[in-house]
Amino acid sequence: MGRGASATVERLAASIGELDEAAPRFEPALDVANGGVLLALPALLACGLLRHAGKYFRLPAGFFGLKTIFLLLAFMALARLKSIEALRYCAPGEWGKLLGLDRAPEVRTLRVKVKTLANQEQALPWSSELCKEWMAQIPDSTPEEAAVLYVDGHVRVYYGTTRQLPKHYIARQRLCLSATADYWVNAMDGKPFFVVSQAVDPGMLAVLERDIVPRLENDVPNQPGAGQLEADPLLHRFTVVFDREGYSPGFFAKMKTKRIACLTYRKYPGEDWAREEFFPTAVRLSSGELTTIRLAERGTWLGHRLWVREIRKLTETGHQTAVLSTDYRSPAARLGPAMFARWSQENFFRYMRQSYNLDGLLDYGAGIVPDTTMVVNPAYRTVDGQARKKIGVLNRKIAEFGAVNLEGEIEPCRVEAFTQRKSDLQDSIASLQKEVDELKAKRKATKRHIPYKELPAEARFDRLSTQSKQLIDTIKMIAYRAETAMAQILRHNMTRHDDARSLLRAIYSTEADIVPDPQANTLTIRLHPLANASSDLVVRHLCAELNATEALFPGTELRLIYDLVSSQNL
Repeated sequence: MGRGASATVERLAASIGELDEAAPRFEPALDVANGGVLLALPALLACGLLRHAGKYFRLPAGFFGLKTIFLLLAFMALARLKSIEALRYCAPGEWGKLLGLDRAPEVRTLRVKVKTLANQEQALPWSSELCKEWMAQIPDSTPEEAAVLYVDGHVRVYYGTTRQLPKHYIARQRLCLSATADYWVNAMDGKPFFVVSQAVDPGMLAVLERDIVPRLENDVPNQPGAGQLEADPLLHRFTVVFDREGYSPGFFAKMKTKRIACLTYRKYPGEDWAREEFFPTAVRLSSGELTTIRLAERGTWLGHRLWVREIRKLTETGHQTAVLSTDYRSPAARLGPAMFARWSQENFFRYMRQSYNLDGLLDYGAGIVPDTTMVVNPAYRTVDGQARKKIGVLNRKIAEFGAVNLEGEIEPCRVEAFTQRKSDLQDSIASLQKEVDELKAKRKATKRHIPYKELPAEARFDRLSTQSKQLIDTIKMIAYRAETAMAQILRHNMTRHDDARSLLRAIYSTEADIVPDPQANTLTIRLHPLANASSDLVVRHLCAELNATEALFPGTELRLIYDLVSSQNL
């Protein structure tokens, strides 16, 4: 039955199909490793960890039920166990005490459970329903403050050798590696809403128009009605913020017809504006902090078809950052910080990679790439590379031709050498120009994209299975949102707000005593003291807030009570 297994009767019943799942049954326990993760349970439940889970998922009858598996995966994420295999090196009995069971499942068992859940292909509907509920929590929008959503791509590198994946440029490593692309939609404070995975990356514009915008049109709450939009031609439904990868005047025009505002950096800002145009402007950052920055604004035509607002920020070094927007209502003092706060999403990716193993591979399965999927034509890529290479050589020759000058005294021998040099360069330029024209014509005649079924056999690639990843990514999103909610509570009593997440990581790894009281229907979690008295003071405040929720441990009638061991000695 495994090391630490003591629920002999229940396990025997499960083995013969007489038990649907083992019910949590807590025994008094002291110094339980990682007991601090139990402090996150009310936040996990509030963020929807078990909400709708029974609606979309089923597990066969067995000792470990659906709630147990979801709780375990969330606790592992918060405790920074970055893979399912990491559970192999943890005491199963200690983790079982956190779940109210004799021991946690073995790695092999947990993998089977996750695969069973993923094969039901319900991870995306479950995540979508949670996303709608999370978006419903966006404060009621007004014409001046419509919802603002951030969209950015994240490239997940594949270091394995068993699958052949498309190549992507990895900016953080400055290399072209095998990878998959995901596009995330986040709130202004960095909290995630949903992710769209792409086996073949068509680019941000295609994903925005095909996958993200239609979903946002349905899910974003508090959008103005048709009557309001008709009465006010400048009113927009919500704002989408993205980086220069999504820059496209044509896309901006399409979104304007849908009454969706776009906010992005200008790709070709041109000359700097006069410093006299910039005025100190009081702005409120996404963190709530008030500050002053120098802003200027003009109206700008894009492609002689679309009139947009251009807002520039002047830094202390004199650098000007240009921002374009089709939001014609919001003041510049709101649009500027909304664009610059896009780094919250970059910080989210970095934190999720480091703390939650966002790029981790869940399984080794491969999916089928649809034959109709459009991919880059290898023949086009080859001729395009040749053309770019020749154009580079041609430009260098033209620059060399312009740099050759006759200086000093005019002598027949020097004039002859100068003339010969110019003539040779001109012949070389003419020859290169002919080659470039031929390559451009060949590139123009070659299809840039072709269906996957037309790819040569040697150029075909695999698609990693996405169901397990969608399931685990959703649980990680819930864990991150729960951690964020707890961090906001801690910051009320912390002078250094940036230390809130570090303190939470310390809490999750701290031992705790578990004291059930069946008579009073309570389950008391007493956290051991932390590194210093100030941290203990902050945790006491957190415990008071958690106790006010009166949360019950899932599958029981036990009300959770949180306290510090040191409180017993006060």
